[in-house]
Amino acid sequence: MSELAESYIGVDIGGTNLRGALISAAGEVLHRFRSLSVIHEGRQPFLARLGEGLDSLLTMADSLGLPVRAVGVGVPGLIDRHGMVHSSVNLPPLEGLQLREILEARLQLPVRCANDANLIALGESSYGAGRGLNSLIVITIGTGLGSGLILNGQLWEGSRGFAAEFGHVTVEPDGHPCPCGNRGCLEQYVSATALTRTGGGLPADELALLARDGNLAARQLFEQVGRYLGIALAGLLNTLNLDGIVIGGGVAASYDLLVPSLLQELHQRTFRQIMHDVVIRRASLGDDAGLLGAAQLAAGW
Repeated sequence: MSELAESYIGVDIGGTNLRGALISAAGEVLHRFRSLSVIHEGRQPFLARLGEGLDSLLTMADSLGLPVRAVGVGVPGLIDRHGMVHSSVNLPPLEGLQLREILEARLQLPVRCANDANLIALGESSYGAGRGLNSLIVITIGTGLGSGLILNGQLWEGSRGFAAEFGHVTVEPDGHPCPCGNRGCLEQYVSATALTRTGGGLPADELALLARDGNLAARQLFEQVGRYLGIALAGLLNTLNLDGIVIGGGVAASYDLLVPSLLQELHQRTFRQIMHDVVIRRASLGDDAGLLGAAQLAAGW
């Protein structure tokens, strides 16, 4: 069967929004659904809303004559290889849920589940800013910090599927407490939440405007973000000798404000031979990265 005669479904589950797309085998988004997650109402209303969205995509696939071969689902948190949601700070009603089994029983289709940041990395690697890079890390800086690793052209999930929790690398041993139970995690210093905390309660986008208008204190906040990110990435580059770094998420809109200090730390803390050919790019797919990555996962990446 040709690529044009089949399709996949990619789903991106968030604490606020639930999004899905029907995607061709060539990576073209054919149809979408978007709704509120209603996760605060509990597990069953959430699953009902998800089921309705998936049904709409299956109906569209049938009308187009493009049978759906499999479904990929991204969930924030620790998701094992079998589709069990072990931990999700933003979606606590889903903890302990065997999401894959539930969806396979409903859809009668193969389903694969993974951490949402891993699927963003897969999407950017396949269709976005990571194309042409064999080994890279994709970092998503938003409310928190998510990340995914592509090593030798393959998504690196680790022994149980929990790999690449880069946001929970310790950068300050006695630093700010983190919801994960540790102190001084990277995302406590590199995230929109961190910028707001240190910026007197102002949102990250407002701080960026101030920084670009010449406000020294605001500029220093973004320099600090770049510094912490550079320190953590230097250790990763020295360990894995990656080809590149892709940075996305809401805070990536301030890419220009944090990259100078990021580069300074990388050059200072990595071997010259390791840093020499490293490519640093801003993510290019926006919200579609996770959907395309989920479809790639479903296709058996």
